[in-house]
Amino acid sequence: MILDARELPVKNTAYTPCFRREAGSYGKDVRGLNRLHQFDKVEIVQIQHPDHSYASLEEMVDHVENLVKKLELPYRILKLCGGDMSFTSALTYDFEVFAAAQNRWLEVSSVSNFESFQANRLKLRFREEGNKKPVLAHTLNGSALALPRIVASLLENNQTDAGILIPSVLHSFTGFDRIE
Repeated sequence: MILDARELPVKNTAYTPCFRREAGSYGKDVRGLNRLHQFDKVEIVQIQHPDHSYASLEEMVDHVENLVKKLELPYRILKLCGGDMSFTSALTYDFEVFAAAQNRWLEVSSVSNFESFQANRLKLRFREEGNKKPVLAHTLNGSALALPRIVASLLENNQTDAGILIPSVLHSFTGFDRIE
């Protein structure tokens, strides 16, 4: 596929099921929300000009951070080192929320710039005005939030004597401000 440079960036989102086999657990944490083999998440994807892909990566990180802030969850952002990233990624940030009942951090999002790796396999290119030769685009992907772990974190971190408090950003969706 060859795009016109004026079409960039291409931004898409999708609600998707995720299937994964968790390696190395040896029976540990196979129940509950820690090691689900199937879960739903919202994906954010961009096809971008190479000159702008890292600025887009920072925008995507800011977007996911804004979501977690609005949910009023304790979180941290990790910039992964080369040994912790997939071989396809040039740079990845992981978002983790604190699971109070488990006293540990759980990954809820990962945002990556794959530069031209995926584009090369897809033959995803763009052509700039005046240039005859197409150039590989950059691709970026983020899971903008793994839903089961977000729900668990909301329940665990918002327990009070009066019930489980619902973050104010969700009141219009739930129609209530606490679970009693």
